[in-house]
Amino acid sequence: MGMSDIIAGFIHDALNDTNGCAELQRSELANRFKCVPSQINYVISTRFSPEHGYIVESRRGGGGFIRITRVNMEPERLIMHTVNTIGDEIDLNTAAALTANLLQGDAIEEGQARLLLAAIGNNALRPVPVPLRDAVRAGIYKQMLINII
Repeated sequence: MGMSDIIAGFIHDALNDTNGCAELQRSELANRFKCVPSQINYVISTRFSPEHGYIVESRRGGGGFIRITRVNMEPERLIMHTVNTIGDEIDLNTAAALTANLLQGDAIEEGQARLLLAAIGNNALRPVPVPLRDAVRAGIYKQMLINII
């Protein structure tokens, strides 16, 4: 298990212990895990982003903190929030993270998640020129989500 996994696990545990909202200090985390603060930033930006169902607030400086809040929404609202999060383009990795978040939030079922990912996957979009795939993927993904509601 890598350092990023250990840090992410610690933050997940902190969120579970505090009903989904934890205030952490970057420097304390860095000292605790004997790493540089930028590694803490990396873990937060890659594992606790809005695409993963979190809101992150940060205040830098001596009394600075990082507040991470797990977003809990009713299924239809979570789906619409996801649709509104997607811009004109979306890459497959981001779509997979959003789909996992929808699944975890009980907004979609496992079969729906598999269909979503199959419909926007590179195999399905093979006839589409590579520079246009992320735009086509975004359109298909949004329409499928809207029709789930």
